Amino acid sequence: MKNVKTLLFLILIWVVYHLPATLLLAQPVDTTLLCQGHYYTEAEGAAALARSAENYQDLEGWKNRAERIRQGIWEGLRLSPDFKRTPLKPIVHSKRTYDGYTVENVAFESIPGFFVTGNLYRPAKAQPTYAAVLCPHGHWSDTTDYGRFREDMQKRCATLARMGAVVFAYDMVGYGDADQSSHQHPEALKLQVINALRSVDFLLSLPQVDPKRLAVTGASGGGTQTFLLTALDERIAVSVPTVMVAAHFFGGCVCESGLPIHKSANHQTSNVEIAALAAPRPLLLISDGGDWTKNTPAVEYPHTQAIYRLYGKEENVGNVHLPQEGHDYGINKRKAMYPFLAKHLNLSLDAVTNAAGEVDEHFVTVEPYAKMHVFDAQHPRPSYAVKGDKAVSRLLEMVK
Repeated sequence: MKNVKTLLFLILIWVVYHLPATLLLAQPVDTTLLCQGHYYTEAEGAAALARSAENYQDLEGWKNRAERIRQGIWEGLRLSPDFKRTPLKPIVHSKRTYDGYTVENVAFESIPGFFVTGNLYRPAKAQPTYAAVLCPHGHWSDTTDYGRFREDMQKRCATLARMGAVVFAYDMVGYGDADQSSHQHPEALKLQVINALRSVDFLLSLPQVDPKRLAVTGASGGGTQTFLLTALDERIAVSVPTVMVAAHFFGGCVCESGLPIHKSANHQTSNVEIAALAAPRPLLLISDGGDWTKNTPAVEYPHTQAIYRLYGKEENVGNVHLPQEGHDYGINKRKAMYPFLAKHLNLSLDAVTNAAGEVDEHFVTVEPYAKMHVFDAQHPRPSYAVKGDKAVSRLLEMVK
């Protein structure tokens, strides 16, 4: 009998281990509650936003609505705001010094056995205190031009560092060195939110980082990470979601809308309201004419302004719209972001301004990918790191 029980137990372990990752969720996702991709037409999105506004005619009404939206995100993630923050155990190596800034390769454990990976940019000049900026990246299919390795990402981070900020650019799940699971993991959204929250913990663990001067900015899927982190973490003082906030589009990837963070049995919201959870903290919406943010000046921005007006802080919200541009974090979008962060984080715009009075990124050294990797032959990933979607699912099951 004892041998039979042992055999049955081993069979059970084998079955669980070989289940698809999608079946390893604690509970199945109610797909009727998912708001994904082009969930509305443009007209429907605008109408839904107008209906939502009926819930908050005054500041108290908005605060009640905001609390329900925030609670809905936590519920949809199946995550508590008080989840256990375990030791980060940071790995920092291979410091390079360039013109006004330095770069290092970094990893730390967001949860035991899973590593957040990226690059840390710091001002070369010592300061009494430092502002800090998180720079999540968006989705790119070309592996020779993607993620935190992209030229525009390196320029953004290096420029902010030369302006006086400590900057952390980190990998999306399944990108770069963060290959312990695929980007199609069914709980990629939960994992990326955890990684973003722990990235704030990491920045605040660094010497002289000012906890009152923290910002986050990213484009596309990085824009989604930007407004979600800002919504859930009051430590973020300034938020610049770029080419992402729209009333009718909810993000097309599992890492943005694969869990029911927009809708429950008793509420429904949109990315516009989630981004507005930043209020009354400074918020800049950067939009363009070539994607789903084309209506921002007429739809999303006025709605967000109205929420800031309830706080008497309308001056803290802005929109830079580039009607002739497309879906990226190109130079003109960066030129919109730099002065906003300089103003609200007390950074030096003069440090990156040329004689003509324009922001000039010519000083940035664009590094080859190989130099930016955290894990390599000289710096191997710790042997206890989990690997594969199923293993990561089991790990996430322990994080509540």
